[in-house]
Amino acid sequence: MIAVRPRRLRRSQVMRELVAEHRIGVEHLVQPLFVVERDEDAGPIESMPGISRHSLRRAVAEARELFALGIKSVLLFGIPASKDAAASGSYDTNGIVQRTIAAIKSTLPEMLVMADLCACEYTDHGHCGVLDSEGEVDNDATLELLCRIALTYADAGVDVIAPSDMMDGRVKVIRCALDAHGRTRVAIMAYSAKYASAFYGPFRDAAGSAPRQGDRRGYQMDAPNAREALREIALDIAEGADIVMVKPGLPYLDIVRAARDRFDVPIAVYNVSGEYAMLQAAIGNGWLDGDRAVDETLTSFVRAGADVVITYFAKTYAQRHA
Repeated sequence: MIAVRPRRLRRSQVMRELVAEHRIGVEHLVQPLFVVERDEDAGPIESMPGISRHSLRRAVAEARELFALGIKSVLLFGIPASKDAAASGSYDTNGIVQRTIAAIKSTLPEMLVMADLCACEYTDHGHCGVLDSEGEVDNDATLELLCRIALTYADAGVDVIAPSDMMDGRVKVIRCALDAHGRTRVAIMAYSAKYASAFYGPFRDAAGSAPRQGDRRGYQMDAPNAREALREIALDIAEGADIVMVKPGLPYLDIVRAARDRFDVPIAVYNVSGEYAMLQAAIGNGWLDGDRAVDETLTSFVRAGADVVITYFAKTYAQRHA
């Protein structure tokens, strides 16, 4: 009887690379960028080592560096100079995200510019939409706000709009609004299965977007639910989403796999701030081999079935693999 020896295909790095089942391509990575309206708000983010808030000018320079490394997609988050209950800064045609979109597309026409679509960075209460008289997020009033923001992003030249608010029906109304205004080329990447997670803490530090009272469990998904995630994804696809997303990444790889098995659309995963900070803390303390840990993490997303990986590690990964 012939002995089966799978180790023959693991003997060298060249052999392992030859038979590798999944590979990370830099062209599938998206680097998030925080852009501030006031230059004095720029600088390193303490809870996210290696990541900074950028001024508009620096964001364009960062986009240039990323593009040269092969990272040709960015996801923008804006940090305004002031906030109010109506998130009025979010739909200002001269707002920080709108100006950044225009500046990057003018400088790097081939860069794929995505813009996060949510009110949480712009509201003084920190929630993802308009509040009603009882202090609850008003779903339908928020839909009107999201459409208004989306149109200003489209007018600025955005390639992909990424609604992250988790309001019911938002993909349909955004798609209809874009199409009605002739913006049929703008794609929608929906945060379809976005969980109410403990792993968003460093992002909220970076963007100053933590809710002042209550939490977001009334509209973001509950961690124990998997079937509901597939239902949310199916609804977004039916409403016109071009790409669907699972967020966070590492604790929800099962959802990525289930979505890949069921749906025939591009699937994105967001390797969120808490996952990044957690790894960086262990790497900084010498507890993990940083390069191997990052490569293994990113590979897990691709192996689970993700086509698009949004990660704060994108730039450093590309630098190591240039």
